[in-house]
Amino acid sequence: MSRSGKKAHVSELEFIYVGDPMCSWCWGFAPVLDELQRTFAIPIRLIAGGLRPGDAAQALGGRMRSYLAHHWEQVEARTGQQFDRTVLEREGWVYDTETADTAVVTMRELNPKETLRFFVAVQHAFYVDGIDVTDPDAYLDLLGGFDVDPDRFMAALTSSEMRERTWTDFEEAHQLGVSGFPTLLLDEGDRTVAAAPGYVAADRLIPAIRDWLNTQHAPIAAGLICDLDGDVC
Repeated sequence: MSRSGKKAHVSELEFIYVGDPMCSWCWGFAPVLDELQRTFAIPIRLIAGGLRPGDAAQALGGRMRSYLAHHWEQVEARTGQQFDRTVLEREGWVYDTETADTAVVTMRELNPKETLRFFVAVQHAFYVDGIDVTDPDAYLDLLGGFDVDPDRFMAALTSSEMRERTWTDFEEAHQLGVSGFPTLLLDEGDRTVAAAPGYVAADRLIPAIRDWLNTQHAPIAAGLICDLDGDVC
């Protein structure tokens, strides 16, 4: 783990997770994120990173198709996460992550407690179910089981206000120095620790964070680390 800024006197810590629901390595990181939540009693704030939004979007041509297929194979082999590759057969499809990012920001605005679960639901829809999450209409079916008003969500999803908030997320990620996804930071108040600048497997990341807390925040560490069996936190 690396850090920036001065040593802080911390009363409350926060993880900052910067990711994109259409980022394949972020999908690979989903089980690690789940383990993180089971292991530490530290809140996680999600920032939409903006993988390929707006002008950065790319049409699914032959070169792009090969590029994605290669990366998906790498992620699948390393993480065991499932991928449905029918999306790679679409003609004329544009890999634009703005709508998916905006959907996550919309959920965060309407029901912050559901943000991470919805982020994973969008990932699953895209990577496992082959749903076109660049289409705003796809999200109505994804809202089942989430405590949010569907009409309000759908209206906000396509609003200029929510688009602006999403691009504010992209700017915040840039200001934090994030250059790739997934990135996990630990905000200690007046310094930010880079816990995982990229994909890190749970069996490496969890012990590293636990050791860091025990070393850097010994007086409060016991209240931040859950029972080893995961039942008490």
